[in-house]
Amino acid sequence: MSEELKSLLLKNDKKKLFVGIGNLLKRDDGVGVFISSGIKKGHNIEALTVEVSLENYIGKINKIDPDILVLIDCVEMGSVPGTSKIMSVSKLGDLTFNTHNISLKRISEFFKMPVFLLGIQPEKIDFGENMSYLVKEEAKKIINIINSY
Repeated sequence: MSEELKSLLLKNDKKKLFVGIGNLLKRDDGVGVFISSGIKKGHNIEALTVEVSLENYIGKINKIDPDILVLIDCVEMGSVPGTSKIMSVSKLGDLTFNTHNISLKRISEFFKMPVFLLGIQPEKIDFGENMSYLVKEEAKKIINIINSY
């Protein structure tokens, strides 16, 4: 995944907005929020933390008007916990994730810019505040990659 992320970050002339989605009280589901909270604003890089209410931030995201929107969320991909992947939201099925009221594909229709999903495979999404080790380590790697650009 890191090569996919680096490729996206190398688009220096493009303003990128990373949006952290998730529930901090459901262990690994909070990984998107953890990552967005660790991103430092830089040249053409911004971060926004929306937790579980992405739909409430549509206007704010459109006002920021990034060239590329990257939604960060925990995603059940049937992979090893901590596995991460970037995918175009337009290629996702019309799935509603367990912490969302509306599917990410459907909500992406409210944005004019390309929308990507940076998904991280969770290990545990039961109630609790601590992320699992593998998910947290991958999250730290992602933050370091983004902050190095």
